[in-house]
Amino acid sequence: MDAASQYLSLDEPHRANHLWRYSPWRKVHPTGKVGEIPTSLASPTLTLTSLSGGVVLAGISLEKSSGANQVLHHADAVTESFLKAITTDSAFTLRVENNFIPSEPIFLDIDTGDSPCAVHLTLDVGRHCEFELITQIDGAAPWTGLLRSGRIGEGTILNDVVIGHTDAGTFLRVDNISIGRDAQVKTGTVSSGSERTKADLRYRMGEIGGHLRVLGSILASDKMHLDHHVEIHHDAPETFSRLEWHSACGGKSRTVGTGMLRIVDGAHGADASQLFQNLLLSKGAKADSIPELEVSEHNVVGCGHGTASGPVDEDQMFYLESRGFDTDQARDTLVAAFLNSTLIAMGSETMHEWLTNHLQEELADLSS
Repeated sequence: MDAASQYLSLDEPHRANHLWRYSPWRKVHPTGKVGEIPTSLASPTLTLTSLSGGVVLAGISLEKSSGANQVLHHADAVTESFLKAITTDSAFTLRVENNFIPSEPIFLDIDTGDSPCAVHLTLDVGRHCEFELITQIDGAAPWTGLLRSGRIGEGTILNDVVIGHTDAGTFLRVDNISIGRDAQVKTGTVSSGSERTKADLRYRMGEIGGHLRVLGSILASDKMHLDHHVEIHHDAPETFSRLEWHSACGGKSRTVGTGMLRIVDGAHGADASQLFQNLLLSKGAKADSIPELEVSEHNVVGCGHGTASGPVDEDQMFYLESRGFDTDQARDTLVAAFLNSTLIAMGSETMHEWLTNHLQEELADLSS
């Protein structure tokens, strides 16, 4: 059965489903008519460069491809089949050869333009690579869909950051990434800009020795609704994961962070934990965090979860204002420090400097 037929055979997901509790599929679908598949979506423009804007070195390439027959482990049937169906003509593969080690981060820009669009990006990362990848989604499209799938090769060290930076509209993002044997992956999400974001991020460690850190720096204002669902599946022994998610929300915005750690029977020696922290910048802002665990293996190193929410610390505000900051400057400084605690862990000093500059621009835009 092809992806379109599969999608049309499915019932609309119920809000009792963990994934759709806070963002019903009807509100995420590009037309709201869940029984139809749009046929006129555009393909965004993808540009691959080094972070400084130079030509990318040999060993990495962006190729037109087809991901229709790709198997996605632990995927949600609705979003998988829908995104595959609408990206049959806009599928690409980011191919990285074995032992690829560039001198600076790689930058992939996805420009949505101003029309509804969608893209399927497959990550085909070879063995024993060591590099950093920043993927930025920008533009003025009223609806954007991004499906990222693929595998990180054995022994590879990858810092992988995705920035949701569209001007407005709805952004649907689905990640389905497998982590190879002894691979070390940091995957970061920096989200702001869209009026509504629904992200379903799933990572599978199906080979021994995988090491994963999932990091989030989420900034919401006005009436934004930013909903991120993260699942980490420990399907092999001696695997390690940490989920650390920071959200700052002001105005009448709402952020949602749901996390699921699953450790199957036989994944002995697994070590996993998740922590959500929320900073509320106004009385009208809301933040929901729901960490969950499913542990079927008794011989684990550790499994833990936690969540915390609170307003800006008045003592810290007073301290900064007594040192010459006005109220807006003091608040922005505390927000930046809060989000920077996860931002700094996403990669190298070069990547962190670039991400910090991006965050300052976002704070300036939201304050103007």
